[in-house]
Amino acid sequence: MQKARSEGTEAKGKVMQVIGICRFSYPAIGGFQVHHETPAARAAYLYDPARMEERFRYFEAFTLPSIRAQSDPDFTFLVVVGDDLPDRYGERLWHLLEDIPQAVIQEYPPGPHREVMKQAINSRRDHESITLQFRLDDDDAVGRDFVARLRTEADTRRDALSGKRHIALDFRNGYIAAPGPDGIHAMRTDKAFMTAGLAVAFEPRVRSTVMNYSHVRLGRFMSCFHIDSPPMYVRGHNRWNDSRQAEGIEPEDLGPLDAAGQAIFRDRFNIDTEAVRRTFRI
Repeated sequence: MQKARSEGTEAKGKVMQVIGICRFSYPAIGGFQVHHETPAARAAYLYDPARMEERFRYFEAFTLPSIRAQSDPDFTFLVVVGDDLPDRYGERLWHLLEDIPQAVIQEYPPGPHREVMKQAINSRRDHESITLQFRLDDDDAVGRDFVARLRTEADTRRDALSGKRHIALDFRNGYIAAPGPDGIHAMRTDKAFMTAGLAVAFEPRVRSTVMNYSHVRLGRFMSCFHIDSPPMYVRGHNRWNDSRQAEGIEPEDLGPLDAAGQAIFRDRFNIDTEAVRRTFRI
C-alpha cells in the first residue's frame, strides 16, 4: 500500500490545534457492535468487496467534499486503516486523499479500538496547545465552517475549559442522509451528541482524546455546551452502519431532497446531488 504524506497540517505554536479522526474499515479489537471471534474474521467482514465499494462511495460522496471545503484549512484529518488493508483499497484511498493536504493515512495492526485511536491522535498533537478533536465515520460530513466554528466556540469558552481538562462542543442541528443513484434521501435531526456534530476541547498536556469517551455519555465526564447553528453535520445512513446491526432497529424516515434541500447540501456541505448520482451509477 502506498503511504500518504506524513506531515499533515502543522500546528506547532498555534493557540488551538484541530484534529479530526476517521476509522476507515480499521479491524479494531472492540469498538464494533457486530461481534467477531478473531481479528481475521473482522477483517474478512470489513474487507468484503460489496461493503468496501459502498464505503468508498459514501466517503467520496459525503465525507471528502465537506473536508475539502473547510473555510479554515488549518487542521489535520487522520484516516486510520489496518496494516492488512488490501493494496487495491489502499491505492484507491491514497488517490482520493491526494488533493487534501490535511489528510494523513496511518496504518496500525489490529489492536484495542480506543487505545489505537488515542495513539493515532496523540501522534499528531502539540501538547503545548489546546486541542480540538472530532471524529467522523466514513459516511459522515460536516459544515464548511465546522473547523472555524470549533475555534470560535472554544475560544469563547476558555474560562470553562481552564483547569477542567476538557469540555464538549455539540452542534445538534444536522441531517441523517443516504446517497444513491437517485440522489440523496434525508431528514433533519436535532439530537444531542451525534458524533459528526461533536467535538471535545482538551487542555494542553492532557493525554486522553475524543476517542476515550462514549459520545452518548460525555455528560458524565465533562461540561457540555450545545450550540445553535445552521445545519452542521450529515450522518450517513446505510445498511452497513454498525449502530444499526442490533435487532429491532427501525429504519429512518428519509425522503428525497427537494430543490431547497439540495441547495442546503451544496452550500453547507459542498455535497452536490448530481455528483452523488454519478458516483453511485458507476
